[in-house]
Amino acid sequence: MPAPVVVELSAPQSVNGTRAAYQSVWLLVRLHHATLESPQRPLVYADDLRERMSNARTLRMAIGRAFQDFGRWQLQVGWGEDASRDPRFLNLEGRSQGPFWLAAHERQRIVCQVSGAAASADEIAAFLGLDRDRRGSGKAATPQRMVTQTDLSFWRHFVDGKQALREGRLLTPLARDEAAAAGIGRNGGHDVPAALTAFRAARRLAASEFEHAFVALNEALLWRRLGDRAQTRKMLRALKRRRRGHAIAGNDYLDAMEGIVAAWCAYDERDLRGALALLQALAQNAPGATLVQVHPHVRFEWHNLAALIQRSHALSAAATNDATAAGTLAEQAVAHFEQALAAAFESNVSDAAQHVAANIGMALWLFGEAGIAWSGALPSVSSEREAERAIQWIGLSEWLGRGAGNRHPSAWNAIYLMRIARGACHTAPRPTLAEFQATAPIGVAALRHLAGPFAKAFTGPAWPDTWHEVAGWRLAESQRGERKYPLLQQSSLWFEQAWYSAHAGQLAPAARALRALREGLRQLAVSDRQYFGKPLLDALPEPVHRLAHDD
Repeated sequence: MPAPVVVELSAPQSVNGTRAAYQSVWLLVRLHHATLESPQRPLVYADDLRERMSNARTLRMAIGRAFQDFGRWQLQVGWGEDASRDPRFLNLEGRSQGPFWLAAHERQRIVCQVSGAAASADEIAAFLGLDRDRRGSGKAATPQRMVTQTDLSFWRHFVDGKQALREGRLLTPLARDEAAAAGIGRNGGHDVPAALTAFRAARRLAASEFEHAFVALNEALLWRRLGDRAQTRKMLRALKRRRRGHAIAGNDYLDAMEGIVAAWCAYDERDLRGALALLQALAQNAPGATLVQVHPHVRFEWHNLAALIQRSHALSAAATNDATAAGTLAEQAVAHFEQALAAAFESNVSDAAQHVAANIGMALWLFGEAGIAWSGALPSVSSEREAERAIQWIGLSEWLGRGAGNRHPSAWNAIYLMRIARGACHTAPRPTLAEFQATAPIGVAALRHLAGPFAKAFTGPAWPDTWHEVAGWRLAESQRGERKYPLLQQSSLWFEQAWYSAHAGQLAPAARALRALREGLRQLAVSDRQYFGKPLLDALPEPVHRLAHDD
């Protein structure tokens, strides 16, 4: 094993007995602290450095100097969101942006001392300027303004933001005529604001750490819904800063939700192990363990994400022909979904129930497609019967969204249904147009029949009579600026529009959608891009590929 790197924290700071720049020592110790605090994601962000290294002329210079020192100390330090990379092969252009981390094989080498004796956790935290855990340090909490001292305009904006978040109006306001149709009034006839606009207005009026923290949490939830993980993590860091050393009302809830949103970020990056580890850590330690059991919102979020993680594991096991593991994991996923659904209805929050209902429908269909044997599998039935059950769960989701006045629902329900509708349409890669059109996807009219009690949820302008129009309606809504879809949703809509336009013989629109998809994939995160691999794109007929290339 390489020799330890001995860091003396007391002034003058030194590394291996040699004087060292304070900023470099601080960053090294902060990296060491991150490996102890969060072994799954031991990241230190540039925002953390700005708080503690303000005496450096510029952050970039301080980071450059620190990396020179790391080289002298023969330590490998990396940057970027993936802490499993080999730092030797990273692009230097992105180094100053962070986040930073110790390479895995370096994490046991750091030894911190104070005056030659092993440093305690409290001494390391004191050197870094971090507040120790409020439950164990005995540190007096910073006095907070009382809630009765709040400018009540804060609450108007905050509640506007929460309502917009529930209704899916993340970046786009509700116009006056839509508000009137929904029975929503506003003084002066202004548009009903989007969630981001309302939360930012609330943040400007926030006066206490309590108010700032709750706005930061909800902004983090908003950015996660938009698929922007960098902004999500930025708001999580803001939430953490607001909570340091303060006795904030709802602090245990904020702590639990901070962990859950961090787990969502890991899940969105396909780091399933990291996401599950974060959930398990929350459920195994007080007070998070109690909240996972008794707080409806925390319980919903925890079980919904745990279900999605186990769903992914079940499908992976099925792909490797491990039938026993796949069945067990599918059982676990559905058990978590059941807990999430119960918590959603218990909390009387329809958008929570809407999300989990759609997730259940898609999980049931995916398990059926993968041939996973579990107790809830339908025995020896047609693929249409499997599709019917999935469609009705997604129909429940769409119906709940309508009932809650959600005039701009997520595109995911439509994307899920278009995927299910073409699920039995199998051809050779890049088939001829005749071979492709010989397949028989489930039509929109048939979908309404299969949706049973939720058939009316699939009527109205957003649900025209052909699938390529269903995709096109949502893409046009985005192009008009009426709706902001995350790039992953847009990419999925482009693919479905290409597939169904080609099936309808409309090759020019299909080729345009394929070109838009290819352009969008260049900007999509690698973890999101994996779905749109060659097997999926080769499901489109050869004439569409040729036309998209020629144009």
